[in-house]
Amino acid sequence: MTYSSLKKATSWQPFASYNLWLLFSPPIGQESSHCDMKRGFYKARHHEPAVAALAKTDTIPQRIGLLAQRGVYEFHQDPLILYCEDAVTKVTKILQLNQELETVQERVIYILKSYCSNPILFGKNIIKLNRGDEGFPIPLLIKQNNYEFNLFAAIDCIFEEENGTLHILDFKTGHTDFDKRQAYVYLLTASLLYPNRNSVVSFYNLESQKWCEPLSATASQMNAIQIELARISEKHQADLQLYRCFPGKFKQIFPPNPGISCKRCPFNSICDFSNTKVGA
Repeated sequence: MTYSSLKKATSWQPFASYNLWLLFSPPIGQESSHCDMKRGFYKARHHEPAVAALAKTDTIPQRIGLLAQRGVYEFHQDPLILYCEDAVTKVTKILQLNQELETVQERVIYILKSYCSNPILFGKNIIKLNRGDEGFPIPLLIKQNNYEFNLFAAIDCIFEEENGTLHILDFKTGHTDFDKRQAYVYLLTASLLYPNRNSVVSFYNLESQKWCEPLSATASQMNAIQIELARISEKHQADLQLYRCFPGKFKQIFPPNPGISCKRCPFNSICDFSNTKVGA
């Protein structure tokens, strides 16, 4: 790595994140369902009222994920709550689940009950535990050769193992697959936040209670990730600049890929290429 620093941005900088990487290229095996136009809506047209309204509306899976993480957070604000017979009821009230859709309520309550019976963070030396709704984290300013960009990484939880290793834990829900790219972004972030500390990353599904084996990375691997993030950031900024100059070429700059995935896209109601009837 040529240069990296923990620094709160005082001026605008190009950026990179796992989310942007995911919008650029999907996990292996999901290439056929990837649509770059979604990146265009989220990142190039997000100031348009109709687009902004859809972008800030959580899908059911997103809502479940946010409430599930908030539930874990609330359990650990007062560890004694885990010993209460009505622990789940108390957290349910804190989350105001009665205001959510029935599907969301059912799944989140199941998650809360599962976690209460198996509180994986209980007794851990927790260094950081996010609610999930804090907004954008403080960016890390990275310089890759002559290119500077801000790295954003919203880490769910960090705890310290008995041997001093920092364990980064990312919560999942539903059928979300574990993506190693996300782990490597977190490891790069940890190397900047906590230099000279060994770090590992693991994913834990709060519904299936499946915990993957911890992942680590060498310095050369993290350097390769940093190079790739810089490339993605630079390419994304070039696409945005091209769109600002030629807004009529939106579909050429961010090409669509209509198909089954349109049914899950938040922008299907305003997308000219949406094929929401596929698979119906």
